[in-house]
Amino acid sequence: MRTAEPWTATGRLFRLNLRLDRVRILVWVLALAGTVYGTVLALEETFPDGEARQARASLLDNPSAVMMTGPAFGADDYTLGAMTANELSLSVLVATAVMSILLASRHVRAEEESGRLEVVRALPVGRFAPAAAALGAVAVADAAVGAGIAAGLLAGGLGGADAVAWGLATALTGLVFGAVAAVTAQLTEHSRAASGMAMAVLGAAFLVRGVGDVIEPTGSWLSWFSPIAWAQQTRLYVDLRWWPLALSAALAAVLLASAVVLAQRRDLGAGLRPARPGPASAGRSLLSTTGVARRLLRGTFAGWTAGLVLFGLAFGSLADSLEDSIADLPSLGDWLAVDLGALTESFAAATLSYLALGVVAFAVSGVLRLRGEEEDGRAGLVLTAGVDRVRWMLGWLAVVGVEALLALVLAGAALGAGVTATTGDARWTGELTLAALAYLPAVLVVAGLAAALVGLAPRAAGLSWVVVAYVVFVAWFGQLLGLPGWARNLSPVQLTPLVPSEDWAAAPLLGLTAAGLALVAAAAAGFGRRDLLA
Repeated sequence: MRTAEPWTATGRLFRLNLRLDRVRILVWVLALAGTVYGTVLALEETFPDGEARQARASLLDNPSAVMMTGPAFGADDYTLGAMTANELSLSVLVATAVMSILLASRHVRAEEESGRLEVVRALPVGRFAPAAAALGAVAVADAAVGAGIAAGLLAGGLGGADAVAWGLATALTGLVFGAVAAVTAQLTEHSRAASGMAMAVLGAAFLVRGVGDVIEPTGSWLSWFSPIAWAQQTRLYVDLRWWPLALSAALAAVLLASAVVLAQRRDLGAGLRPARPGPASAGRSLLSTTGVARRLLRGTFAGWTAGLVLFGLAFGSLADSLEDSIADLPSLGDWLAVDLGALTESFAAATLSYLALGVVAFAVSGVLRLRGEEEDGRAGLVLTAGVDRVRWMLGWLAVVGVEALLALVLAGAALGAGVTATTGDARWTGELTLAALAYLPAVLVVAGLAAALVGLAPRAAGLSWVVVAYVVFVAWFGQLLGLPGWARNLSPVQLTPLVPSEDWAAAPLLGLTAAGLALVAAAAAGFGRRDLLA
């Protein structure tokens, strides 16, 4: 029988991947383009003249601002374009990188892990075709996002070469991290592990860029070790330069070539990193539903918690820098209605709310893992052993709830330790650890909604990530874009009081807890009645 050429059927698989991802890509494009457009309009309305923008620019030397946004270009003449690029580009770049990692892992490793790729390869399909089609789809998604960013800027009145450069920088940064995911997919047999390793690389790039920009507000030598910094170093709307984008293109090409080379060194379905054999007999903990859930979720829990702790320590250590900056700028009081004596408390409360977003995302991923076990057939094996369906689901959700609680406590303690280290006030560690518990009801509501979808409408369970995206969007851009109160209050995190800068409010917390428990009850009832793989 004649062997297929290496690239046979690449075009057909490429079109198939685009068809499968057409809704996902459209959602990402509309969300990011709409965010850019809305942010431009909001910043123009909030800071209508040069004096207002210069007051805003006075905060750019603040380490916490640099860490959360990026290098401070054009601070001497802070135009609307420079403000938009400085304060929004990091969020856009990170979001596009996350999209690329998820799409690359889905097509490069998840299809192989599920066995579908083996069926495809049994047809006249070249050995390079699946990977090429997958990465081609990721490149198209990145290009679409880049075009959407440029269109959003143009619609907001910030067109020209800088808008094109921003779109291109976004697309290339996404492609870099998509290529990172293609490489990590060769190292492990599991798509979740591949995504996790790629996300860890993204987190490291974020931290390296942040620390480098704190050292020097316009970027230090350390910043150049991060692909995120290369996009920001184009100096959009200040002193446009294209050459840093060549670094992103070169790295993406090297990583993609490396992924192809590595793919030839392993068997289909295997990873280059050998799986460690387990013990001959299972431990007693694996005989319970909660024990199985703990075992399967421990890697995800450890990864998310480690990241939250590191971010908590890093941002907590910057707590007193904002107060120092504002104290040195008396004119800033005309633009910021804040109590200087409460700045540290307000900063800590706001940072804690951002850390809670990570716990929300972890909880949803843990709940959706239950649906993954069902789709892969492993849940059916457990249930045939006589395990009650409702007990299986409730046991799993209990583990997710406990681990979310631990993640909140550890993130709050890390943030408190960072604030304590920089202020010398030991009360912050205990106070922020306790304050983190205020977000448990909000986490319960979002996780309960994900569980309800798994139990009642499992085919729509993926919509849980839309809820997470909305919660994050409201937290980051709700106030900036002037969203109406009812739209912001759809987010459970928004309904949570900003402890410790605000008092504990029993009514919203009890209401969120009741709603979360009701959703969990509905999830268990639905899962107990429906067929598996329904």
